[in-house]
Amino acid sequence: MALQCGITGVVNSGKTTIFNSLSNSRGEINRFGESKPNLGTIQVPDRRLRELEKRQKTERVVPTTMEIVDIPGLMKGGGATAGNRFLAEIRNSDALIHVVRCFDNDDAPHPDGSVNPVRDIENINLELQMRDLESVEKKIERLERLIKTGDKDALKGVDVLKKCAGHLGDFGDIRSLNLNATELRYVEELFLLTMKPVLYVCNVDQGSAASGNDWSRQVASYLEERGEEMITIAGSLEADIAELNHPEERLEFLHDAGLEEPGVNRLVRAAYSLLNLKTFFTIGPKEIRAWTIHDGMKAPEAAGVIHSDLERGFIRAEVMKYDDFIRMGSESACKEAGRFFVEGKNYVVEDGDIVFVRFNV
Repeated sequence: MALQCGITGVVNSGKTTIFNSLSNSRGEINRFGESKPNLGTIQVPDRRLRELEKRQKTERVVPTTMEIVDIPGLMKGGGATAGNRFLAEIRNSDALIHVVRCFDNDDAPHPDGSVNPVRDIENINLELQMRDLESVEKKIERLERLIKTGDKDALKGVDVLKKCAGHLGDFGDIRSLNLNATELRYVEELFLLTMKPVLYVCNVDQGSAASGNDWSRQVASYLEERGEEMITIAGSLEADIAELNHPEERLEFLHDAGLEEPGVNRLVRAAYSLLNLKTFFTIGPKEIRAWTIHDGMKAPEAAGVIHSDLERGFIRAEVMKYDDFIRMGSESACKEAGRFFVEGKNYVVEDGDIVFVRFNV
């Protein structure tokens, strides 16, 4: 399942440093001339894989992954081409990780001359809102022409879109506008930028990794009023941790910073949750693997994530619950305890399910 999170923020917010800490790639950091996105893949940390391996010996363990793109930073005076590229990459992303600069560094001057994270958030949000307003107004014009031909559905669409235009004009994001399923039908095809879910990441100095700082607290207060999510990490610290090869060294480094785990692990899990994703597992002597599905997927669809043949020829799913398997220690023990379930096409796969698909093509 190809899912993409875009990492965005103003120039010199530290987003590429965070991208490099997350990714198996290494993006190039350009201060004021970022010209193209950096692409990478991140592994979703899941402690359950280690526990499964303790009970099922296997040749390899494969975590689930997500794609990320480090979107060129937005800055005043960047030109129309750079601005359009910035917006196009956001449009192609399923969700956004908005890195907010909450640190001072003379070697990486802020493009606006001072650190002000709330201002930075509002500047980027305003850019997205104005682009969405343009898209909405253009569709209103198209539908109004159809109204003149007697199209009643177009009349309903204009009402919905004018509601959206008013909200955007009041500096609101479409994701915060309560649209029902019928209303969404008139909006979804526009792929509006402010409909995308956003996770705000306050990038603080190393000394503030555990408790944040005054700037991150300003952001927390600002976002709390809007019902938006945020986490705090120190990008430079995460970059240092990512360079260490031995787990013992990483653990010692973390403890010295007052942390239990790398902040990027929390970031990845939060982004995964932001996309409303779940994980199920397949286990065996050859491989233990985590698979990503959307919340609410039924068994045949989940089987299709493994391979299209499994969905096409789906017969049934044999399911164990993760907690049952860990507690009982084996498939046979689950069967003996009546905790091995045979499910049909209408079964909704749950997070942590261990699934074996029976199929015939």
